[in-house]
Amino acid sequence: MPSQATEFRGAGLGLRRALLGPLLSMEQDSVDFLEVAPENWIGVGGRYGRQFRQMAERYPVVLHGLSLDIGGPDALDTDLVTAVRGLMNEIDVPLYSEHLTYCAAEGHLYDLLPIPFTEEAVHYVAGRVRQVQDILGEPIALENASYYAQPHRDMSEAEFIRAVLEESGCDLLLDVNNIYVNSINHNYDPIQFLDSLPLERARYIHVAGHFDEADDLKVDTHGADVIDPVWGLLADAYRRVGPLPTLLERDFNLPPIAELLAEVERVRDTQRESGSAPEAISA
Repeated sequence: MPSQATEFRGAGLGLRRALLGPLLSMEQDSVDFLEVAPENWIGVGGRYGRQFRQMAERYPVVLHGLSLDIGGPDALDTDLVTAVRGLMNEIDVPLYSEHLTYCAAEGHLYDLLPIPFTEEAVHYVAGRVRQVQDILGEPIALENASYYAQPHRDMSEAEFIRAVLEESGCDLLLDVNNIYVNSINHNYDPIQFLDSLPLERARYIHVAGHFDEADDLKVDTHGADVIDPVWGLLADAYRRVGPLPTLLERDFNLPPIAELLAEVERVRDTQRESGSAPEAISA
C-alpha cells in the first residue's frame, strides 16, 4: 500500500461508518487527514473493511482511542494495545491518542470519567502510559478531558496534566472545546487555562460542538456545530502553538457532508489567519 500517513497536517475529520459513502465520493482535497477510533476498526473485514482501507490509502489516518482506560483500577488491556500497534503498522499511522480519564472498574463503564488530581494518580497514570509506549515503541498523546465533577484534587487540572505528561514522556492532544466546556462548568478563564498547559508538547488539536444544558452547564457531545467562542479559542491556540493539525469532531446529529466540510474549511481559514502554513506532524 502506498504510504501517505508518515505525516499529517491541516484540517481533518472523524471517520464514522455513516460517513464512509460521502467521504469516498468527496473531492480528494476536501480534508487533509482522518481520525478513527481503533476499537471500531481492528479486525473489521467485508465491505466496511474494504472501504476503510480505501480511505487509509487516500488520507493519513490518526487513531483516537475510547477504551484504553489509562487511569482506571483494572489491569491495563495489553491485548488492545498490541492490536492497536498492529493496525498502526498496517495503515502506517503517525499517532495514537487517548483520553486522560478512566472508563472501567471491574468492567467497562461506557463513559469517560475524571481521575483524581493527586500526586499518587500522576505516578499511577504515568506508569501505565509508559507501559503502553513500551508496547507501541513510540509516544502517545493524551487529551485534556471534559468533566462535570471532580472526585478529589491536591493540584489543579493543568498541574495534573503537566505532571502526567512530564513523568510519562507522552504528548498532548489539545481539545479547545473541552477547555471551553470546563471553563463554563467550573468557572475559570479559558485563556489562563490554555496558557497553563504544557503547550510545547501539543501534537494536534480537537475542535467540536457541545450542548447547552443551561447557561452554567455545557455538555461535551460532539453533536452540534462549533460555536464562535470555541472558534476564537482555537485561534488563540494557534497564536501560541502555530497551526497544528486540527480535527473537527462530530459523532452524531450528522449534517449533510457539505456542512461538515464547510466547518473543516473554517479550520483551514483559521489556520491561514494565524499567519503560518499548517505544520506537519511526523511519525
